[in-house]
Amino acid sequence: MRMLFGTDGIRGVAGDPPLDHNTVFAVGAAFGRYLSQRHEDLEVIIGQDTRESSAWICDSITAGLRWAGARVKHAGVMTTPGVAFLARQAFSAGVVISASHNPWTDNGIKIFSHDGYKLPDELEEELESDIFDLLHGRVPALKEIPAAKAAPESAMATDALLLRQYVEWLAATVEGTSFRGVRVLVDCANGAATPVAHEVFRACGIQADFINDQPNGRNINENCGALHPEIVAKAVAESGGKYDLGVTFDGDADRALFSCKQGKVVNGDAVLLLAGRDLKAHGKLTQETVVATTMSNMGLEIALKKSGIRMLRAGVGDKYVLEQMLKTGAVLGGEQSGHIIFRDGDATTGDGLLTALRVLQVIQNSDKSLAHLVADLKVFPQVVKNIRVREKKAFDQVPEVSNAIKSAEEQLAGNGRIVVRYSGTEALARVMVEAESEAQMKALTDQIAGAIQKTLGV
Repeated sequence: MRMLFGTDGIRGVAGDPPLDHNTVFAVGAAFGRYLSQRHEDLEVIIGQDTRESSAWICDSITAGLRWAGARVKHAGVMTTPGVAFLARQAFSAGVVISASHNPWTDNGIKIFSHDGYKLPDELEEELESDIFDLLHGRVPALKEIPAAKAAPESAMATDALLLRQYVEWLAATVEGTSFRGVRVLVDCANGAATPVAHEVFRACGIQADFINDQPNGRNINENCGALHPEIVAKAVAESGGKYDLGVTFDGDADRALFSCKQGKVVNGDAVLLLAGRDLKAHGKLTQETVVATTMSNMGLEIALKKSGIRMLRAGVGDKYVLEQMLKTGAVLGGEQSGHIIFRDGDATTGDGLLTALRVLQVIQNSDKSLAHLVADLKVFPQVVKNIRVREKKAFDQVPEVSNAIKSAEEQLAGNGRIVVRYSGTEALARVMVEAESEAQMKALTDQIAGAIQKTLGV
């Protein structure tokens, strides 16, 4: 059983295990040892988000990597997909210090191999074993973990040269499309998108105004960003037609949500629909297949089917979406939350900035509004309820919970869906219910959530 790595790397409260100095150092040292066996000229690129803890975590993992013989280059504040891009340019691997959409008190570590892909589960398990060996003194070469430095050496500024490489690549993905006359409102979530988004939209000739682009180390995701897309949606609706659409990123900008001119939030399901149709129209939708997740609405599956597109469901987490894409040859996949992966080019992970550019490109080339492009997506009533839990015990081992799920499924009789799972990054159980009526949806959700709260809740 894995104890450190979740569905999106390592995540927790900054300063507490597994994000204390010793464990973070051991993560760097273990990964460096692994890389040293495969690369002679070993150099790792590290990027970070805007949390005040990101600098010292960056320094701790840098110390571990250097102990293992790696050279380290700091990109400064950089998006997660930006680090993935840079890793596959000229580095042995890439590391991101970020907790994505989590509050500022949390942080995390995401690792990319030299090809820009996240590490497979098997390798993470191997690294975990080595990390614990290091922590428990079972590695002779390391007598003791060096003490943490009093002041971080890494700068929060973004490396201009590395930023330019990433921006130029993004701009090239929509080369030939004129964005003249387009105006968007962009929410940077006071996160990693802040220094990058300005440059990307400018390079593409897109008129953009920005909000929540003044990070102070503690305001990342605070009442802004992809957790609160209604903020941009409201601003766009009240702008008097000033903006064609709104874009909102999460803390590390690997996902994006949108709002149409009328102020309606457009999520990842709708993006998969419009992008899937566009790719098919241009003969680029390999296998005429789109990969979504168990959380994607039934309405998306129905709308895609009407367009002659098959939808496959992967487990929750963009790495599992990507695995399914690589297995089937699909070039488009993603999550309702806004992680969208385009594999018709060079992208290897979800990229909020790339997604924004591709959505704008479809709008411009089709000469249709965002609302028009997704108007026929009929969403089944769906709710996701989170329950904080004290332990992640298998639901089938808790009779009260398994009976509640079974009863709910019998009541739906095939006219809806139920997904009950644990979060891969937080101590939460998530109950998702889709039903034909809102009343039934709420009743069944409360039925299952109540059983989890009673048996496993804190």
